[in-house]
Amino acid sequence: MTMTLIIIASMFIWIVAINELIKPSKKQNDRKIIILTSFGTLSTLIITVSLFQSFPLFN
Repeated sequence: MTMTLIIIASMFIWIVAINELIKPSKKQNDRKIIILTSFGTLSTLIITVSLFQSFPLFN
């Protein structure tokens, strides 16, 4: 259940980050892009580590 919430939150973060990057340069908020990219990367890393831990080959 927890991983499902992290996955949904990660998807939402990346969608918002992409929408911010699509805006024209003058309307982009650099601080917002940096924060969204950082949290998106962290959540993706958590999902990836969890996925590899669930494989019996890596236990």
